[in-house]
Amino acid sequence: MDSRSNSVNRNTKKNDDDNITQREEALYSVERIFESKEVPSWQNQLTLRAFCVSFILGILFTFIVLKLSLTTGIIPSLNVSAGLLGFFFLKTWTKLLEKSGILKQPFTRQENTVIQTCVVATSGIAFSGGFGSYLFAMSEVAAKQSTEANNAFNIKNPSLGWMIGFLFVVSFLGLFSVVPLRKIMIIDFKLTYPSGTATAHLINSFHTPQGAKLAKKQVKALAKFFSFSFLWGFFQWFFTAGDDCGFASFPTFGLKAYENKFYFDFSATYVGVGMICPYLINISLLLGSILSWGIMWPLIQDRKGHWFPADESPSSLHGLQGYKVFIAIAMILGDGLYNFCKVFGRTLYGLYLQFCSKDEGAVLPVGARPSPPEPSMSFDDQRRTTLFLKDQIPIWVSIVGYVGIAIISTITLPHIFHQLKWYHIIVIYVFAPVLAFCNAYGCGLTDWSLASTYGKLAIFTIGAWAGASHGGVLAGLAACGVMMNIVSTASDLTQDFKTGYMTLASPRSMFISQIIGTAMGCLISPCVFWLFYKAFPDLGTQGSAYPAPYALVYRNMSIIGVEGFSALPKNCLTLCYAFFIGAIVINGIRDLVGKNKAKYIPLPMAMAIPFYLGSYFAIDMCLGSLILFVWTKINKAKADAFGPAVASGLICGDGIWTLPSSILALVGVKPPICMKFLSRNGNTRVDSFLNS
Repeated sequence: MDSRSNSVNRNTKKNDDDNITQREEALYSVERIFESKEVPSWQNQLTLRAFCVSFILGILFTFIVLKLSLTTGIIPSLNVSAGLLGFFFLKTWTKLLEKSGILKQPFTRQENTVIQTCVVATSGIAFSGGFGSYLFAMSEVAAKQSTEANNAFNIKNPSLGWMIGFLFVVSFLGLFSVVPLRKIMIIDFKLTYPSGTATAHLINSFHTPQGAKLAKKQVKALAKFFSFSFLWGFFQWFFTAGDDCGFASFPTFGLKAYENKFYFDFSATYVGVGMICPYLINISLLLGSILSWGIMWPLIQDRKGHWFPADESPSSLHGLQGYKVFIAIAMILGDGLYNFCKVFGRTLYGLYLQFCSKDEGAVLPVGARPSPPEPSMSFDDQRRTTLFLKDQIPIWVSIVGYVGIAIISTITLPHIFHQLKWYHIIVIYVFAPVLAFCNAYGCGLTDWSLASTYGKLAIFTIGAWAGASHGGVLAGLAACGVMMNIVSTASDLTQDFKTGYMTLASPRSMFISQIIGTAMGCLISPCVFWLFYKAFPDLGTQGSAYPAPYALVYRNMSIIGVEGFSALPKNCLTLCYAFFIGAIVINGIRDLVGKNKAKYIPLPMAMAIPFYLGSYFAIDMCLGSLILFVWTKINKAKADAFGPAVASGLICGDGIWTLPSSILALVGVKPPICMKFLSRNGNTRVDSFLNS
């Protein structure tokens, strides 16, 4: 009797536990909320209205990314902004059609995911296209700022025709290289892809009743700060009639501090970027500014005449400028090498563990071999896995696509860059799929794309192979572009597959959306860059509104790879070694002490950026961090909900102002006022000159 009673009690308890589990799953399950809604076919997820909205937003975000690339090179994640604005535009569109009684297809989260994917793919070309780095590093403007390898054979000035052609032949290879392994990445290895996961949660929340209400409020906040930022940019324009005029040259902390690049330049863009970037990045930028412009450069300047000629031009790499550029390069390379080894090591170790856990004789689970979801999966995972495996992309599409484009580009690229030979390109394409997979896998583990690091690897290997006498500098930069485009688009696509997996968007619609977005980017990005290039004649020169700092950095990396260290001024190589090792040591310490303590140790990569540029943008970004910090202390829930929207509004408004300002510059309309700040003695001399 007792045993039967205990058995009944155990069964009753088990049933109660199962009921509790089911209730908890129903409470926390995302897919339970959307269970009653039919998932559209992959063809219906790809709508004309989605691509119209994507095209408009793609232009907006391309302006923003290019402005950031040409000013500091710091580009925050714009996925949240793309998802939010995509939701707003199409929700408004469908509401108007619904009121008119002509709405044929409702707006779904799958369509929202297609828009987000297409927009990010479009604006991603503005980064991987190298308009602020390797591509502009080929130009005469960048070459003139370097004393070595500035002959015609190592120069290729930007031109709309070859830039569009180059991007079309190299930007699609990365997409085809990782498609066969989407199942192993997303389902078998269960890689997190933090940015893709966060974007999916955001899109899912928009399409719940509560989420739609919050999204509406977020869009209002974004629109308000977008308007403010745009009008502030317009207002500032009136006072910029000459060099060093306007609010951007306001000596906030005094004229001496201004000379050493310490001032607040009233940039809404970088205040917004500071609100998005983690606190640690902003503090690292400020520490790098203090170390370089506050301590090192004044000390090295005092050694003028001993370490470098006293009459050397301020822009010469044989003078103080050489220390600024090459020490920054040393820190970037040290940080990049450490993180490359770390992520690559984790990738190999992760692969080893994954394959060790498989049954003996298991085959690689590529996309053409669908497998049913495991019974132990949650309801969300079961539904997502079933739909993710439903629409297959045949392997032959990937193979034919990759090989076909590789053949076309192997024939085409040597005609664009005569210094890059066909055998250089074949070697890149042989190793590119492996590196693309490693980058995509590492990105899934750490959310860190090492596209620029793989690009630098190509600079040194292909540049040295080509040799100085055969245009190795230009060959290295061109090879960097090929490699960066492949590995960057590969990691972007796998991020999008993760977002699609969590929003039930078909892999086919994700792939096609990425292809269309990439094609849009190959047209939009060169055109927008060409507008900047023609509107601002001083683009790429130090001290201008758009100095393109990474262009000079990449060119000098290529020079070092081809010609060695002969270009460095006295003691510069010793300092470079010290900072290279220092960057590795700091990263090692960060990993050893654990996450809780690592958040108080600065990032060497972030510290290196102001070494060349100055601290003005770091001060803007720290102000953005301070605003968010105070807001979080006052009302954390509101700051979490509206902080990204406010930041996006500030970035987008100031970013889109560059379009009318560029048009005004092209048609010859100049600002009417020059607001400039002088010392008391300088002002007295000006008054005396005017009165004489």
